Amino acid sequence: MQRRDHILIVDDDREIRGLLTQYLEKNGCRATAVADGRQMHAALADGMVDLIVLDLMLQGEDGLALCRQLRAGAAGSIPILMLTARDEDTDRIVGLELGADDYVTKPFVARELLARIKAVLRRTRMLPPNLRAPADAGHLLAFGDWSLDTTQRHLIDAAGTLVSLSGAEYRLLRVFLDHAQRVLNRDQLLDLTQGREADAFDRSIDLLVSRLRQRLGDDAREPRYIKTVRNEGYVFSAAVTARGGSP
Repeated sequence: MQRRDHILIVDDDREIRGLLTQYLEKNGCRATAVADGRQMHAALADGMVDLIVLDLMLQGEDGLALCRQLRAGAAGSIPILMLTARDEDTDRIVGLELGADDYVTKPFVARELLARIKAVLRRTRMLPPNLRAPADAGHLLAFGDWSLDTTQRHLIDAAGTLVSLSGAEYRLLRVFLDHAQRVLNRDQLLDLTQGREADAFDRSIDLLVSRLRQRLGDDAREPRYIKTVRNEGYVFSAAVTARGGSP
């Protein structure tokens, strides 16, 4: 029997928790619903979660604080889908900067939320052909003071410390490493990482680049790895080598 995707819903509205749990269960998912951060961490410790639906406007610790905690902890690679109010543009941008993979605005249709969940899970699990390493390729891509483990999908620094990446961060870094020394514009980056075109106001790639620079300790003013090419896009400027063993 095929394992069902386990969706963790974090929302302090009891009615929304009930409706989403019922809808997701009806459509082939396993759903767990909790009201706050404490219950969220307990649910994560209790079993495997495939995606977190996280409301930003929680009482107590809000969704932004919880998103930050998730990305910094052991659950850092779990995809996060944010729920936001329509007038929360600033919070939505901050949420994406902190590592959320997508967002849905309230009020929403449950069918739309399910479609977004499936899309995020697809992007997380199914790398486009350009991101799939050949069978005989090394699973470590080394650059500067870092290595990227393409099997476990995490960064390794010069001291051997592991740094977790979200699915979106991994895909973008992988694209940069596979196309080092080439200028890539935003449309190309969106197409290579997410298989879609950018609209005129899409800032998701810029936010993702900012997050990736923070992971790498790369100063945007004097970048060592990801350089901005004015009016064109970005270029990964460091040399990249493939290795097959441990760093």
